[in-house]
Amino acid sequence: MISFKEAHKKVVDNKQDFGTELIPLKLAMGRVLAEEVIADRDFPPFNRATKDGIAINYESIASGQTTFKIEGVLPAGVAPKPLSNTEHAIEIMTGAVVPDNANTVVMYEHVVIENGWATLIHNPTKGQDIHRQGSDRRMGETVLESNTKITAAEIGILASVGKSTVLVKRLPRIAIISTGNELVEVGEQPLPHQIRKSNIHTLFGALSQEGIVPKEFHLVDDKEIIRKELANILYNFEVVLLSGGVSKGKYDYIPDVLEELGVEKEFHRVLQKPGKPFWFGKQPIIGTLVFSFPGNPASTFASYQVYFKDWLKCSLNLPNPTINVILEEGIPVKGDLTLLLRVRLKCTDGQLLVSQVRDNGSGDLTSLALTDGFIVLDPDQEFYEAGESVSFVPTRQLW
Repeated sequence: MISFKEAHKKVVDNKQDFGTELIPLKLAMGRVLAEEVIADRDFPPFNRATKDGIAINYESIASGQTTFKIEGVLPAGVAPKPLSNTEHAIEIMTGAVVPDNANTVVMYEHVVIENGWATLIHNPTKGQDIHRQGSDRRMGETVLESNTKITAAEIGILASVGKSTVLVKRLPRIAIISTGNELVEVGEQPLPHQIRKSNIHTLFGALSQEGIVPKEFHLVDDKEIIRKELANILYNFEVVLLSGGVSKGKYDYIPDVLEELGVEKEFHRVLQKPGKPFWFGKQPIIGTLVFSFPGNPASTFASYQVYFKDWLKCSLNLPNPTINVILEEGIPVKGDLTLLLRVRLKCTDGQLLVSQVRDNGSGDLTSLALTDGFIVLDPDQEFYEAGESVSFVPTRQLW
């Protein structure tokens, strides 16, 4: 058995690069940019009005003028026309090109317009309410760095520079596998000795949040069938996530079969709770990584959140900052196991505070609905005091 820190390091040290792919802009949400994006024109590309009002030349105000003859109306989306007389004004709409000879926009709320003349009721400042050409970015400058995770904000920027397709980092092909004869499908009525599949659906949902649609498999407790199915899965997928079959039971065939199929074990069993039987390894010839999680729901869930998600971030070259929270209550730590404890999170006076979710062990699935994340308590101290800062792994979008 190895420590939690050793196991975590071995997992993230096995990060992989799955290359890149070109995808439509509408499918790019949540993906990771694999290219630097350059402004193809100035941002904004012209001096644009930021208010509805009138465009004037400020020098006429400086000379004492307060009333201006209106030459016309300039809506957004039409070619600009110059202000023919610097003592006149043009009505201008938000987003329109500020005409030549005009250098200030006065919004309608600060003028009175009657019979084709505009009279100022508030003195403007020179250059106000104009978004200057190139003031955000100049043509040729970088607007988005490679390795940026694409959110709604980046989607808008990509659209503005004409990126109808986007080069992104390819996500791994992933198989998720449930094991055990006791499992039946969600729509079935289980017999008294059976339960419905849940872990595989938890993993499917978690992966979908990363933009990954995995392929689902189920393995019954038959060693020959497991060997045959796993051999095919290892060949066709880059990452395999298993749930169950890695403990010390007589029907826990997974570790032996993986070894027979040439998957080299990095570790099996970790000094942690829940998730002690976690198995991790790699098939060196084809490069497939195997995360074999213990079958209890909290064990699968915690191991996915703590190990797989960090591995995926490292593989995509995304930042993975440590999040610290404050304990609302003291927690004892006994023995040599790192504890991954379910907690609820709240924000009080700018501090992130957590309280422990009471659970009924690693088989308690329902307590996960009350959980905002896990805190990681190492066994290097026997008691963590209330008010102490500890590491936090979020499991849901919190706000």
